[in-house]
Formats: sequence, structure tokens, C-alpha cells
Amino acid sequence: MYPQGDGPHYAEVVEPVAQDDDQLVLRVSAAALKHFDGGRAKGTHYSSQPNHAQPAQVIGGDAVGTLPDGTRVFALGVGGTLAERALIDRRRLVALPPHLDDATAAALPNAVIGAGMALRFRAGIQPGETVLINGATGFTGRVAVQLAKHYGAGHVIATGRNPASLQALLALGADKVLSVQQAEEAFVAQLQALHTSSPIDVLIDYLWGHSAELLLRALQGTGSFTHRVRFVSVGTMLGDSVALSGATLRSTDLHLSGSGLGSWSRQEVSHLFAEMLPEAFQLAAAGRLLVETVTVPLADIARVWEIAVPAGARLVVLP
Repeated sequence: MYPQGDGPHYAEVVEPVAQDDDQLVLRVSAAALKHFDGGRAKGTHYSSQPNHAQPAQVIGGDAVGTLPDGTRVFALGVGGTLAERALIDRRRLVALPPHLDDATAAALPNAVIGAGMALRFRAGIQPGETVLINGATGFTGRVAVQLAKHYGAGHVIATGRNPASLQALLALGADKVLSVQQAEEAFVAQLQALHTSSPIDVLIDYLWGHSAELLLRALQGTGSFTHRVRFVSVGTMLGDSVALSGATLRSTDLHLSGSGLGSWSRQEVSHLFAEMLPEAFQLAAAGRLLVETVTVPLADIARVWEIAVPAGARLVVLP
């Protein structure tokens, strides 16, 4: 449970009951706890709709578990999912490969949504293109590096703050890593050099804020022809606003868009469940899409914010 103004705590709740034919009761085996879940519970995410008449709610928007007929699935919840039982939408579920563990299956989908939707539908990635992932040392960023290569990227550049995590990205498919923990002018100069030698086609950004301003400065033209860059904002870890120079827009062949709830079409979301997520689960089951998880029992939910989660890993709750 997550009461307003407080942290999560363990509590007994009423057993969920399906309200119509589109709902099913899932016996939950794992549910990932993401920044998105915490933001919605606290009312800080843009999609939040706080209900002041009901100050406490079950956390979680999706889960892995077993249907009444025994089928093991990942599914979106109708209400909270960090519980022993949860209501799910029968139109938004994916059957899981038998050899994929529960924690990986629960952790992976949000990252596929945050990476795959941006790469496929907002950036329109094409085989052989150069892709820059800004903020690649986070969980979703690490998945983005791997999916970019799977989708055919010819060259992947990854930026981030954690030195060890940056080096680990080289084994996950990154061709070049670049630390944001350096002098701004040096960072911009390195980006400009990379853009000159291997023009960036797609830029997936999980940081925004001042980091995005530096990226845009590196892309700014000087009056001659420029290479078109599809810049997709996915996350705002370093701030929700940027100072955008009009000169950057006028001097650069720049296509700026965002990828998130509200930006996708119904057809794209249908494709996510029909093809993208099943493909990602199969890749993970075959060891070709790697993620790290840290698990915690549901009974310990009150201390989840105190658990040290390594850079690039995802916290998964096990009822």
C-alpha cells in the first residue's frame, strides 16, 4: 500500500474480483517496482490522477503471474499489482516462455516499452544507422543499447555517469562509451567529433535537463548542410525543462519528439503486445537480452526505498 505523504507498507486488502469479461484475476509471482510506479502513487508523474477520497492504494501497474487456467503471463493491471492477487486486463497480456524466470519477466517489459517504442516508432530506426543512447547506464538504457543492436543499428554510442556501468555496456553491444562526468566543453567536443566521423541518426535521451542542452549544442550547425537527427526524449532524470536555442533549431536538421504515455497510437500499443514484448521475452529466455534484478519479498515492501540497487538493475517484488 502507498498512502499519500508516506512510504509503502505491508497490509491486508480485499481479494480482487473481476468486474467484467475483460478482467481476470492473476495469481502474482513477481512485480517490478519502477520510478513510474512511485511517481504515479505519489501523484508526481504526469499521468497521475490522485484520488483524495481514497488516500491509500496498491502500488504497481503490471505483473507476472498465473491465470486461473494455469497459463503463465505478463499483464497490465487494472489497479495495483504488488499483491498476492491482482486484477489484469485480458487484452493486455503476453504468454511467457517456459524457461524465463519470473524476476526477469517482470523487470523487462517497462524497459522494452521505454526503449523499443522510442527506437521503433518515434525514431524509426533503420539498419546500419548510428544511435546515441543518453543515460545508457540505467536499467532501460542498458536494454536500449541491446535493442538498438538487435534492430540493426550499425554503431551505438552510450553516455552515462557510472564508470563501471559504462564499461559493461561495451559487452552489451555499445561500440563507444562517453562519460558525462567531465568538463562540459570536453563532453561537447567529443560529441561533435563523433558526430563528424559517424553522423548520429537517432538520439534516445533518458536524462533531459542540462544534459540534453549539451547534446543539442553539440548538434548545432554553422550554416552549412547538416545530417538529420531524430532526437527522442524518453526520461527526465536530470530535469523536466531545457533551454532550447532557436539557432539550434534553425541551423540543424533536427526532428524532436517524445516517447511515453499519450504519444503512442492504438496500433503501436497493439504491436507492442502482439510482437515486441513476445520477441523480447524470447530473446531474454535465449540469453540474448540481458538484465539484472534485485528481488525483495512483498512482506518487506516498507523498506524498498532503503534497498541498495546496483546501477542498471531493477527491483522486483516477489509475493
